[in-house]
Amino acid sequence: MLARANRVVLPGDFRAAVRRGRRATTPTAVYYRLPTDPAAPVRFGVIVSKAVGNAVDRNRVRRRLRALGRGRVDAGHRGEDVVIRVLPGSAQQHWDSLSADMHHVLDSPAMT
Repeated sequence: MLARANRVVLPGDFRAAVRRGRRATTPTAVYYRLPTDPAAPVRFGVIVSKAVGNAVDRNRVRRRLRALGRGRVDAGHRGEDVVIRVLPGSAQQHWDSLSADMHHVLDSPAMT
C-alpha cells in the first residue's frame, strides 16, 4: 500500500497532472507524468472508470497499480506525480503485463 505522502489525492493535483503532464499510452492505460520538486517524493494516482469492469475488477486493477507504484517508491524515485488512467480491458491483464507496461512507460526517455 502507498503511504499518503506517495498518493495523489486532491482533485487539483489530478487535473494538473492530466493537463500539464507528459502523456504515454499503452493498451492497458494512459500514463501522465508531471515533474515536481526534485526533493519531493514520487506520488501516484489511479483513475479507474466503470467501463473497466465491476467493483471487484476495478479495485483489483487499482491495488495492482498502487503496488507497482510502491516498488518505484522503494527504488528511490522522487520529484514527480504520476497519474494512471486505466482503460477498459485492463482488468483481464496479468500482473506481469501491467508491470511491464508501467516500467516501459515510466523508464522511457520520452517520458522524462
